[in-house]
Amino acid sequence: MSASSQEILVLGGGAAGLMAAFTLARAGKTVTVLEARDRVGGRIHTVCQSFTEPTELGAEFIHGNLPLTLQLLKQAGIQKHPVDFEMWHFKDGSLVQSHEFIENWDDLLEKLNSLEQDMPMSTFLERYFSGEAFMPMRQQIADYVSGYDTANITDASCFALRREWNNESDSDQYRIEGGYASLINYLTTEFHKMGGIILTNTQVKNIHWQKGSVEIKTIGGEVFTSGKVVVALPLGILQLNPENAGCINFYPEISVQRSAFNNIGFGQVVKILLEFNSVFWEKELLAPAAGQDISGMGFLFTNREIPTFWTQAPLKRPLLTGWLGGPPALAVKDFSKEEVLNLALRSLEAVFDISVRQLHEHVTAWDVVNWANEPYTRGSYAYDKVDSAHARSVLFEPIEATIYFAGEYLYEGPAMGTVEAALTSGKRAAEKLLGLYMD
Repeated sequence: MSASSQEILVLGGGAAGLMAAFTLARAGKTVTVLEARDRVGGRIHTVCQSFTEPTELGAEFIHGNLPLTLQLLKQAGIQKHPVDFEMWHFKDGSLVQSHEFIENWDDLLEKLNSLEQDMPMSTFLERYFSGEAFMPMRQQIADYVSGYDTANITDASCFALRREWNNESDSDQYRIEGGYASLINYLTTEFHKMGGIILTNTQVKNIHWQKGSVEIKTIGGEVFTSGKVVVALPLGILQLNPENAGCINFYPEISVQRSAFNNIGFGQVVKILLEFNSVFWEKELLAPAAGQDISGMGFLFTNREIPTFWTQAPLKRPLLTGWLGGPPALAVKDFSKEEVLNLALRSLEAVFDISVRQLHEHVTAWDVVNWANEPYTRGSYAYDKVDSAHARSVLFEPIEATIYFAGEYLYEGPAMGTVEAALTSGKRAAEKLLGLYMD
C-alpha cells in the first residue's frame, strides 16, 4: 500500500475546508483536499435536477452584510439579491401578519439581561418562568430556539441566546445568483488554478500523527502523509463515538479536543423543497387568506407538523421550502422522504384548506434533506452550550503545530451557524498555520 505525500492536507471540502485550502494555496503552499462525498460544498448543496431553477438543499441565505462572504462574491463577480421577510402566522384558523413570536418578550429579556451566571435555557425558564401561566411562553421559546438555532433548550446557553436576541436586527438578507454553489465553484476553480488538488470519494478513517508528521488512512485503504493537516470536518462527525462507523480515529488520541467537541452544541434539521405549477398561495380567494394580500409573504409559521415554510419572495417562483429544526427534527430522523413529504403537505393542507391529494397533484418537483441522517454531516449547524466558549479556545490552538481545526462551530461573531462562520474559520485556521493570525 503506497503512500502519497503532500505538504498540507485539508480534511473536508465544505466551505471551511475550501476557504482554508484557497488561503493556503494563495500563500504558495501545496495543498490537497480530501472529501468523503462525490462533490464539494458540504452543507452547501445547490441542485438543478428536477427543479426549474437552482434550488438550495442546504445553506440558502446571507444573513446580513457579512464581510468575508460579500468580499468573495465581489471578487468572483457573483450577484446577490435582496430577500423579502414579510412574516405570516397561521393562528386559530386564519393567517395573521406579525413579527411577534414569544409572549412576555420584554420580561424575558429583562430577566436574561440581569443574569450573572450562565445556565441552560430550560433551567432558566424553570427558575424564573415556571407555572402554568407561563406554559405557552416556555413552549414558544422552545419552538423558536428549535427553529432558528436548531438547538435544544435543555443545553442551549442563556448567555449565547441573550447575545443573539439583544443583537437581532432587520439587516439586509440576500440570496446568491445561481445559489451558493456559485461561490463554491469560484473557490474550487481558483484553488485548482493555484495547483491545488481535490480528491472526492475519499473518506478518512484514521489519523496517525506526531509533531510535524501526519499519516491519513482512508476507508478505501489509501494512505496520505503530510507535515500538517487542517481538520475541517463537521462537528457532527467529530462528535461520533468510536463504535460508530463514521468516527475519525486519532492515534495518539486527542482526548482534550474530543471533550471540547462535545461541549459545543450541534443541531438537527430537515429541509423540504416543494415546487408547484403555480404560486397558489397568492390566490385572493384562497381560504383562510381570503380578503388579505399575502403576495409579499416571505415566511409562514404554522404550528403544524412542519412549523416553518418560506417562499422565494420577492421572486414569484412557485417554490415553498419547509423547515423542521431541533429536537422535533431528531424525532423524524428515520422517516422516509415520502413520510416527511406527507407531513409537509398535511401542514399546508391545514393552512390553505387544500387537500393533500390536490396539493400533491400540483407538485412538479420535490426533495427532502434530512441532515441528521446525512452520513458525512450528522446534523445542521452549531449552537452554544454553557462551556462552548472555553471549548472553542481549546480548539483554536493547533496540536503540536501539526493539527489545526476549522469549521462553522469555531466562530464567535454575530453570524454563528452560517456560511460566513465557516469561511471565517477556514481563513483563520489557514492564517494560523501560516503564522499570520494573531489572537
